[in-house]
Amino acid sequence: MGPPSSSGFYMSRAVALVLAGLAAALLLALTVLAALYGHCARAPPAELQDCGVPGPAPSPPAEQGHSPPPTQKPGPALGPTGAATPGSRRPPGPWDRLRLPRWLEPLHYELELWPRLRPGELSPPALRFTGRVSITVRCTAATARLLLHSCLLDCDGAEVRGPLSPGSGDASGGRVPVDDVWFALDMQYMVLELREALRPGRLYELQLSFAGPLYRDTREGLFLNVYTDQGERRVLLASQMEPTFARNVFPCFDEPALKATFNITVIHHPSYVALSNMPKLGQSEKEDVNGSKWTVTTFYTTPRMSTYLVSFAICDYDHVSRTERGKEIRIWARKDAIANGNADFALNITGPIFSFLEDLLNISYPLPKTDIIALPVFDNRAMENWGLMVFDESLLLLQPDDQLTEKKMVISYLVSHEIGHQWFGNLVTMSWWNNIWLNEGFASYFEFGVIHYLYPKLPRNEIFFSNILHDVLKKDHALVSRAVSTKLENFTETNEINELFDLFTYNKGASMARMLASFLNENIFISALKSYLETFAYSNAEQDDLWRHFQMAIDDQSEIVLPATVKIIMDSWTHQSGFPVITLNVSTGVMKQEPFYLGKVKNQTLLAHNDTWIVPILWIKNGTTQSLVWLDKSSKVFPEMQVSDSDHDWVILNLNMTGYYRVKYDKLGWNKLNQQLEKDPKAIPAIHRLQLIDDAFSLSKNNYIEIETALDLTKYLAEEDEIIVWHAVLVNLVTRDLVYDVNNYDIYPLLKKYLLKRLSSIWNIYSTIIRENVAALQDDYLVLISLEKLFEAACLLGLEDCLQLSRDLFKNWTNHPENEIPYPIRTVILCYGIALGSNKEWDFLLNIYLNNTNEEERIQLAYAMSCSKEPWILHRYMEYAVTMSPSIFNERNIIEDVAESEVGRYIAKDFLVNNWQAVSEKYGPQSLVILMYIIGRTVTTDLQIMELQQFFSAMLEEHQRLTIQAKLQTMKNENLKIRNRNARIAAWLWKNT
Repeated sequence: MGPPSSSGFYMSRAVALVLAGLAAALLLALTVLAALYGHCARAPPAELQDCGVPGPAPSPPAEQGHSPPPTQKPGPALGPTGAATPGSRRPPGPWDRLRLPRWLEPLHYELELWPRLRPGELSPPALRFTGRVSITVRCTAATARLLLHSCLLDCDGAEVRGPLSPGSGDASGGRVPVDDVWFALDMQYMVLELREALRPGRLYELQLSFAGPLYRDTREGLFLNVYTDQGERRVLLASQMEPTFARNVFPCFDEPALKATFNITVIHHPSYVALSNMPKLGQSEKEDVNGSKWTVTTFYTTPRMSTYLVSFAICDYDHVSRTERGKEIRIWARKDAIANGNADFALNITGPIFSFLEDLLNISYPLPKTDIIALPVFDNRAMENWGLMVFDESLLLLQPDDQLTEKKMVISYLVSHEIGHQWFGNLVTMSWWNNIWLNEGFASYFEFGVIHYLYPKLPRNEIFFSNILHDVLKKDHALVSRAVSTKLENFTETNEINELFDLFTYNKGASMARMLASFLNENIFISALKSYLETFAYSNAEQDDLWRHFQMAIDDQSEIVLPATVKIIMDSWTHQSGFPVITLNVSTGVMKQEPFYLGKVKNQTLLAHNDTWIVPILWIKNGTTQSLVWLDKSSKVFPEMQVSDSDHDWVILNLNMTGYYRVKYDKLGWNKLNQQLEKDPKAIPAIHRLQLIDDAFSLSKNNYIEIETALDLTKYLAEEDEIIVWHAVLVNLVTRDLVYDVNNYDIYPLLKKYLLKRLSSIWNIYSTIIRENVAALQDDYLVLISLEKLFEAACLLGLEDCLQLSRDLFKNWTNHPENEIPYPIRTVILCYGIALGSNKEWDFLLNIYLNNTNEEERIQLAYAMSCSKEPWILHRYMEYAVTMSPSIFNERNIIEDVAESEVGRYIAKDFLVNNWQAVSEKYGPQSLVILMYIIGRTVTTDLQIMELQQFFSAMLEEHQRLTIQAKLQTMKNENLKIRNRNARIAAWLWKNT
């Protein structure tokens, strides 16, 4: 995330004199406070002109009409408190706006960075860097005031040279005096006040020297990773510039449309290797003032690119490499990891992915090399920097015991995504962040083409649903204030940009691309994208530019006829939130659309939602794909969608779930589908059996259809052998609260009887594989992500074979630790091993936990120990968690884990009576609020709420007590709805069991 917004301020002479007379202690306090708020200091330069030169501030460009800030007078070099004026005293100006004024166009950066990092040292000098940058700019409007981005940097000096001689880049001794430099901190600007205006059409060179911090606790700008390799503690440096952190590393024009070329130089300790976007050009040696020798590494000139793609790394790593179509690919990682072959899988798929996308788009990757570096810790998962991609090592390196995990697929998806960005984002970049989906949406979409190429046996539609569509449809609705493409004027602060990297940008953006591809044929879709990429290569594009190239492709053929322009169709999806529910009456052929609301209220309009979507309807009838139709108004009649009384006549809308909407049918439509499922379920493709279950349960939960309609679709399940379909059923019907909440005594035995009767077939398939040949599952991604829920549900429902298998696998592992529990069901087996065992098993797991250093495994073990059903064991566990010294169990909140179970809820509540202060100290005051919600998760009466509030009253701070009432009331109302829903489920089960 971006740094917190803070108001910059400028110091007049009077204020400076007052401050000069303050006591030293006060000065020190102000300095510390200023540093905390990121105020940018000025120090005397070594070579360039001082940033606080005496002289009057010049007038701004005449067309701007702004008053200048107060004049800086001669005096001693000022610290951070002299950087800028507060918003209340600073006159209005372009520094108050989020976007840079278009007075200057950057063309080229000569950038030198010198981090003082040495092996094994983390002393204060090693946590700083210095740098110099020369930026060649073209003046586009006469101005005596220059704005560029700078955040948390000290300015050591600033000069403006020029105008440059045309074609030579030679300043010929020309110089424009800089009268002042100040900082507008809230918008993260450095402002240069010049004595004379720059001339339009002429080139100038801004020369700046600066210094800044290296970060240890955040992965923004230039940051450090401390790690262990070959038994030694080591440190590396890397960078993260997206979206707005290049300004934390060097003063720059930090907007995606202000592309330029870069010559980069990195000065580093000789024992390290330096990496950047381009191949190494040369190396030399440099001595510092103390006589220490440093290596100077220079790199070839980059293509024109945005500042957020600039990348550096300084490390003591090894690498593996291969050549793909004449270009070198290197994976850099800890030496131990390289020696163990952990990077080989990523290396072996990277080249083929590049080649696949080059062939698909018919556009070659333009850089001469690709480096990929695996960082021990990288919060952003991965970053697509041109020529130097960055990954968290847990998402790039494959361990020997990862064969039975989904790790191969996760690595494949992530590498595919970042390589997709080399075209969508790096070659062609959105003009500004409001259309970041043009980068992320298309990179996410093309992951699935790559995965199909690498793993052709995997069902691509089910994979897209599981990885992309399912999650975003759960979050999106008509009242969400978030469209895929947002209006530029909605942004007023820098930190709002970071919020765009969300489910809507990635998942909904990918769904938009997939829907667009679905109503065009593959040739038109790829042809339009190729034209778009070629036209805007090394440049920037708006969403409308993309639509225009699709329209050009449509206009060049006659096979595909659209009801409106591509822009009108797609804007109806990208410019508004939510999605439609499509209703088909198969008796009349009438189709309608309405916005999807969470918890739709019958006979009541929640909010005006005047816009409709232009909806592509791909559909099947009796198993045969039909011609595309369009619902371009709120209601329309399609006679061809009527069905007869024949048992074999049925209709399903949204072929392969390529449309971004849910579907409901009239009573006859649902009945026809139920009949087909019970007669021959395989006549309906697996993706549509999955769709029917997912749509029906979502629509019933939100009052679009009755819960009985959704339950009717489950009658056939004894014949269902697709685990992904079962997964959709089980996540909707089998939850821990449903099983453990004593208020559900009526529904649990009925649900158990109903589901176990149908579950036996799918259970037998996978329990047999677990017992006999678990390795057979290693490349079946859908099974690997679904198996845990199948096992959890079977054990929750009391299936004796599941409980026995849990005992056997747990016992076999405790007796012979080399016989590891299969990863996909490890959490479930550990939990039931403890739940079905005694303190002997619990103590064994504790010992394993204490001697394990793998964070993921420690998290699993810590959770499993909360599964005990013995009150005294759970109480002891919580005692250990909050009282043991040195502190252990730091990976999870143990009190929350215990409180999640029905037994543990009461044990945790009792424990808090005498230990709430220790819990608050260990996990923070907010943890008590969360615990109250967990313990009270089934409240249904005001009396229960009052009792909870009284119980927690002494533990909570006043502001917390004031906010929990509304939350508890919301929980009560939701629980009453759930209770009513469960009563209807119980009544239905009673009739159908």
